[in-house]
Amino acid sequence: MTIIYKKSFENQLLQIVNYISKDKVSASIKFANELEKLILSIPDNPYKYRKSIYFSNKNIRDMIYKGYTVNYKVNLQKNQIEILRIFNKNKPPKDITNHSSQ
Repeated sequence: MTIIYKKSFENQLLQIVNYISKDKVSASIKFANELEKLILSIPDNPYKYRKSIYFSNKNIRDMIYKGYTVNYKVNLQKNQIEILRIFNKNKPPKDITNHSSQ
């Protein structure tokens, strides 16, 4: 399966990494590297993580990592994993709560 990163995810991740780096640059690098390893392992078992609590689409999943939620969509027809967004799991963006698809 191919992994596709949406622009929204890339922008949000950059903001998170920049925020972490203000305190400790090495921690921001470690965060990004460990997250990348987890994302790259998704195709091995795309339904490993829970069905999203933010979407009613069973193909959108929530991967939790260090207090952040990564939403991703499993697209079997295209043989793709679409990485949609990342946010603090306690503060989901207002635009994603309970959507049926993405």
